[in-house]
Amino acid sequence: MAKVEQFSSRWALLLATLGMAIGAGNIWRFPRLAGEYGGVFLIPWAMFLILWSVPLIMVEFAMGKQTRKGPIGAFADFLGKKYTWMGGFVTLCTMGIMFYYSVVTGWALKYFLSAVSGALNGVDHNVYWDTFTSSGVQPVMFHLVSIAIASFIIYQGILNGIERANRILLPSLLVLLIVGAVRSLTLANAGAGLDYFFGFKPEALYNYKMWLETLSQSAWSTGAGWGLVLTYAVYMREKEDITLNSFLTGFGNNSASLLAGLVIIPAVFSLSATIGAAESALAAGNEGLGFIVIPQLFSKLPAATLLTSFFFLALFFAALSSLIAMMELSTRMLMDFGLERRKALPAIALLCGVLGIPSAYSMTFFKNQDWVWGLGLIISGSFFAFAAIKTGVNQFRETYLNRPENNVKVGRWFNIVLGIMIPIEAAVLMIGWFYREWDMVAWWDPTRPFSLATCVAQWGMLIIILLMLNSWIYSRVSAEGSKG
Repeated sequence: MAKVEQFSSRWALLLATLGMAIGAGNIWRFPRLAGEYGGVFLIPWAMFLILWSVPLIMVEFAMGKQTRKGPIGAFADFLGKKYTWMGGFVTLCTMGIMFYYSVVTGWALKYFLSAVSGALNGVDHNVYWDTFTSSGVQPVMFHLVSIAIASFIIYQGILNGIERANRILLPSLLVLLIVGAVRSLTLANAGAGLDYFFGFKPEALYNYKMWLETLSQSAWSTGAGWGLVLTYAVYMREKEDITLNSFLTGFGNNSASLLAGLVIIPAVFSLSATIGAAESALAAGNEGLGFIVIPQLFSKLPAATLLTSFFFLALFFAALSSLIAMMELSTRMLMDFGLERRKALPAIALLCGVLGIPSAYSMTFFKNQDWVWGLGLIISGSFFAFAAIKTGVNQFRETYLNRPENNVKVGRWFNIVLGIMIPIEAAVLMIGWFYREWDMVAWWDPTRPFSLATCVAQWGMLIIILLMLNSWIYSRVSAEGSKG
């Protein structure tokens, strides 16, 4: 087996995993949810970091470090031939997200360039957004440019590409967020936003939707269960501390979310005419908050061009670092099948370029894919929990986590969380989201973007294909191993 590249240090690995975790969801979804529910949201959000995200990140780190393969090879090695298809589902689910996440990265790049050029000054931001997203050509073009940028970075390899890029992207992103937070907090009436952000609304504790949103935010924002941490763990050094790295990744991601909240929420309340208008702005949806409300509000400030440019540059850096991780996971898949990086990456770039076009052209298709594969991540997370349970949670903890090189030892709480709580949480997440969001009128119609049937049809088709090819996939990943 060829020697696998490695990150040069723990900090290089942490920068990569934090870059993977800190994405667009931190900058637009977290402030929207925290603004909707107030400070009480932060309590279960912090709880689920320990009750979902960090344990699954530990499992991913352990599986990647032990097998030195991507999700397909890792599941094959851990669970045997019968369960290889699970690694395939994890991989292809995240690839399904990659196909539209590259579109989001392109949006951020387009808006950054528009802000720098002054094209966002004095425009109707609703019209500007609708014109851009419905034009077809521009979203596709920026989607392809984003893929090209990510591909160029990945092609250089782990040390010269991914590590070097994250040494620039993540610190720059954090500096931009800190600068944005300082500016936001110095606005007139920013205190109203802080009161709203950290204000305690006890009645929200009885709202099942808030609990559903906090668990979802922790699950999706940290990247736990995506297979991305596992992929970067392939390149971690032998004596890395899995437990400490897992906690640093989870808490680092949540810290970035809090910073984003300090950028967005005080600014929204300061610049809105009324508290009701501020609440409406925060409830505008992910795309609405990020691409319509924020530039609209920032246009009222001195140096609006500079501030808006900073915001979209931060959003682009966050999206790009996550896109790099998704494309590396996909590239690692082909490398596990025996291709060298220089051949695997162009194939993935071409696949992403082509399969991302429908999401770039159609917001309906985009939202359907976000719905289907975003929920699919709950299944992916369940598969990682299953891998630990099948191995034996206590055995997994003692064999892979409480190793001599790990300064932080994992207690028996891990057994309870992985063996009992995460399966329950996964079931609650799935049932809760279907109950809240699905198309109740035509749940049986797979052509409806938010129906139960569209999820079952797409997941079912993928699982059937993987089961049919399971033996062949296993023979390929077990025979070829991985090439660094």
